[in-house]
Amino acid sequence: MTLTQLRYAITLAGAASMSEAARTLFISQPSLSASVKELEEEIGIELFRRTNRGISLTPEGEEFIGYARQVVEQYELMESKYIEKETVKKKFSVSMQHYTFAVNAFVEMVKQFGMDEYEFAVRETKTYDVIEDVKNFKSEIGILYVNDFNRKVLEKLFHDYNLEFHDILQCHIYVYLWKGHPLANRQEITLDELEEYPCLSFDQGTNNSFYFAEEVLSTYEYKRLIKANDRATMLNLMVGLNGYTLCSGIICEDLNGSEYCAIKLKSSELMTIGYLTRKGVAISSLGNKYLEEIAKYKDLVLE
Repeated sequence: MTLTQLRYAITLAGAASMSEAARTLFISQPSLSASVKELEEEIGIELFRRTNRGISLTPEGEEFIGYARQVVEQYELMESKYIEKETVKKKFSVSMQHYTFAVNAFVEMVKQFGMDEYEFAVRETKTYDVIEDVKNFKSEIGILYVNDFNRKVLEKLFHDYNLEFHDILQCHIYVYLWKGHPLANRQEITLDELEEYPCLSFDQGTNNSFYFAEEVLSTYEYKRLIKANDRATMLNLMVGLNGYTLCSGIICEDLNGSEYCAIKLKSSELMTIGYLTRKGVAISSLGNKYLEEIAKYKDLVLE
C-alpha cells in the first residue's frame, strides 16, 4: 500500500467516473484502474463497485477512504512542515445537532486558539449526518443526544460504525418558546396545554425516523407539527406562530438573544447529551479544548 495508491483511491471516490479521476490525476485510465485493483487485492476489500452506469464506493470502501484521507492529510502536514518548511494550519471540525450551547463552546474555543494557525469547521446538521461525519473523518467530534427510546438503535449504529459515545450531561425536558407566548409565564407546562400550539421539529430528510429525531417524545401524536431545516427559521416560527420546541433547557442568550425562555415540561423523560468519536483514534488538543468548554455547561443544566 502506497501513498500514491491512497491518493488515487481518494480522487476516484470523489469523481463521477474513472475517466474523470484519471484526467484529474494526469494518468491514463488503465493505469488508474490497475493501481486501484492492486490496492483492493492487497487489502482484501472491494473498495469500488463497478457497473455499466459507472463506479461507486462500497460500504467498506467508504470507511477505508475515511482512514486514507486521514493518513494522506497527516503526511501532507509533515511534508509541509519538515520538507517544504511551510507553516500549515491545524484543522478541527465538529458536527452537531442544533444545540446553541455546543456552538457557543465552539466560539469560546476559537477565541482562545485564534485563527492564524488553525482552520475550524462547525456543522449544525441532521442526526444521521452527525454520525456519518464522525464515521468518515469529516468531523473529529459529533454532538447528539440519546434517551431510553433511541438508545438501542443508535448504540447499534455506533458499534457498527466503530464509534464511541461519551456522556456529557443528563437533563430533563424543557419547552423552548418566545417570551411573548401565552404560556411563557408558567413554572411547568404539560403536553395537553401545548396541544393548540404548533410543535417545531428539525427535519431529518431521508433519514426521517423517530429514532433520529432531535426532539424527545418523537412518537407523540402532536395535533400541529411544523418541520424546519435551521435554527433561525425555528426561532422565527416561535414568534410568528407561537410555536415551541423541546430542548435541554440550556439557553445561550449571547447567540439566540434574550427573547426566548425554557420552561420545564411535566414529564419524567430524561435525555443524555454526549459526544461521538472514532474508536481507537486519539482526540486532538483542539478537540480536548472543545470538550472542556462544552463540559462547563453541566453547571447550567436546569433542575
